Amino acid sequence: MFCFPYAGGGAAVYSTWTRALQETIELYAIRPPGRESRLGEPPLMRISHYLAPLVSALESLLDQPFVFFGHSLGAIVSFEVARLLRKQQRPTPAGLFVSGSRAPHIPDPDPPIHQLREPAFTAELRRLNGTPEAVLQNEELMQLLTPCLRADFAAVDTYEYIAEPPLSCPIAAFGGLQDHKVERAQLAGWREHTSSAFAQHMLPGDHFFLHSSQELLLQTLSRQLGQLLNGVAEI
Repeated sequence: MFCFPYAGGGAAVYSTWTRALQETIELYAIRPPGRESRLGEPPLMRISHYLAPLVSALESLLDQPFVFFGHSLGAIVSFEVARLLRKQQRPTPAGLFVSGSRAPHIPDPDPPIHQLREPAFTAELRRLNGTPEAVLQNEELMQLLTPCLRADFAAVDTYEYIAEPPLSCPIAAFGGLQDHKVERAQLAGWREHTSSAFAQHMLPGDHFFLHSSQELLLQTLSRQLGQLLNGVAEI
């Protein structure tokens, strides 16, 4: 299972997942440039810039059945990587698990935030509730993290969906019951992007329910991964 992080996140987002999943599942967490051990590299500012490097990085690992999981920005990136793999006639995911994201064809009704001045940008980060308050109040740390955060939100804000045929793999979409950023109907739109099975799961929590409801999320993922391993399309 390849896991794609949300804006500002890295591989550490998924550091605790391995021990909660089945032993038959090998987890690889994506670490984009501009964060963690890649802090010195310039972050990517367009989703299109992610795709070719990711396909190149994953290429040697696609000889066994695999699935994608992505949250928020990571959901769109994983979706586009799946479409690029199909376009290049490479192996494609056996399942796509998208979390905390509107369907890609649904525009964001909120105005872009990546160019906001610092106080307003910080206020938006606080509203999303994904950055600890102690970090938001640490001026030195925020100076270090803000370029990556702005770049990731630029990638979100500038994304343009291009219509293609739906994917052939099942899609499961996860949302937070208290998420003001992604409404239930916007999450349900992912149904249009698969010709196979679709499932929608609403979990307690806001946009970052993958942390607050992690145990329930991983239980659901484990069950559905088991079904895929046993050749059951319904997830």
